[in-house]
Amino acid sequence: MKTKDKLITAIMCLSIFIILIVSGNTKNDKAPNSVYQVYLNGQKMGMIASKDELYDLINEEQRGIKEKYNVDKVYPPLGFEIVKYVTYDNDIVDANKIYDKIKDQDDFTIEGYKVTITSEEEEKEDIVINVLDENVFKNALKNVVTAFVSEDEFNKYINNTQSEIVDTGQLIEHMYFAEKININKTYISANDKIYTDESELSQYLLFGDDAKQSDYIVKEGDTIASISEANKLNPQEFLVANPKFRDENSMLAIGEKVNIALINPKLTLIEELHVVQDVEAVMTKETKYDDSKPSSYSVVTQAGVTGITRFTQKVRVVNGEQNQGVEVVSKETIREPVTEITTKGKKVSSYVTGTFVDTGGDWAWPTNSPYIITSEFAFRWGSMHQGLDISGTGYGSPIYAAKAGTVVTVATHYSLGKYIVVQHENNIYTMYAHLSSQKVVKGQTVSRGQVIGLMGSSGFSTGTHLHFSAIVGMPYEGGTFFNPWKLYR
Repeated sequence: MKTKDKLITAIMCLSIFIILIVSGNTKNDKAPNSVYQVYLNGQKMGMIASKDELYDLINEEQRGIKEKYNVDKVYPPLGFEIVKYVTYDNDIVDANKIYDKIKDQDDFTIEGYKVTITSEEEEKEDIVINVLDENVFKNALKNVVTAFVSEDEFNKYINNTQSEIVDTGQLIEHMYFAEKININKTYISANDKIYTDESELSQYLLFGDDAKQSDYIVKEGDTIASISEANKLNPQEFLVANPKFRDENSMLAIGEKVNIALINPKLTLIEELHVVQDVEAVMTKETKYDDSKPSSYSVVTQAGVTGITRFTQKVRVVNGEQNQGVEVVSKETIREPVTEITTKGKKVSSYVTGTFVDTGGDWAWPTNSPYIITSEFAFRWGSMHQGLDISGTGYGSPIYAAKAGTVVTVATHYSLGKYIVVQHENNIYTMYAHLSSQKVVKGQTVSRGQVIGLMGSSGFSTGTHLHFSAIVGMPYEGGTFFNPWKLYR
């Protein structure tokens, strides 16, 4: 081969070698890219070069959310996820396009707290509350407590400065919510309900989903008791809705606006109290007859004195309402009762007309004495409690007919439990409910003070007690319930 041909061949080989080297370097030396795959609720939205650029874009574009909630930062939706990849692919999407996709599909979020309230009753669903600041919920929680307990009592309990009981009084031994409350810091959708004001949240926790204030303008002659009764409220419920008033005797100003909304608490505040209470029994009365005196003769020959018994009790209060049954720890007689004796001339039969209430002792008390009234004849959370709840004498203690009459009902009801209805003269009926046992039968004639049953806790009852009702006419068949105290006062 000639020298010239050899040179040409060498140059061609060298060229091919250089091309191969360059070609190989171009492929093998290309640096892989760090990219970010964006997902929303599991769906791929595209790859971006910088995650910080997308975060900054969201925060900048969502100024309305920042102004609404007075926050410094807005975050992606809850279903948002970014995964970093190292790849040779170059399929990068502009961050603005990803932002536009996200804002059309889901809500942006802000930092806050999710409060979950779980009831001890399995059938009740959890309540979830979103708050921007944890202190908003804590302050609202305190407002709920002080709706049922005075702030002074609450502070003394918290600070362990309650006064010792001297003779009578009460102490809060334990105070807690029945529900389990969890508070977790999280991201919250900006379009969800987020509480930023403790007063608004307090209203929800006390009055429920329809936490709307129902106003009433005070008129001349109005009292807290009269306004409460006219609007199917218990006075205690009125005080919960209007915490500026200290008690039922607080003065109202004519023209003043008060809240008459019915409370529907979302939380259950439990107070366990140690109570020492003096209870005055109904004065016992007795009539004696002197055949030597004319029938018009009537003289109190022995002055009566009401007995006083000091009860030491463990009392459970639920959202400001005392349970029907109490645990009596001890009883102490402070003053022995003395029976009032009235001496009358020879008894003559007569027909009494014009009234169904005789305050002269015709009506016997239906339980043993001493006793405790755990609930009066009054409205409770929008419905009338149509009788007196009498406790303190113990499970199985005797229940007496308040007056002579005829037994018209001996039955069992899902709410009243075992109960008895007795018909008396002048169309008056008395009812005895939640009994553990019934000792009479329908149609039986009973005398005043005769044992007709035993105290219990049957039916819808939270403790051992007697529910005692007085009615003009047959109960639940057109009869009208009235306050049983009218039989004795």
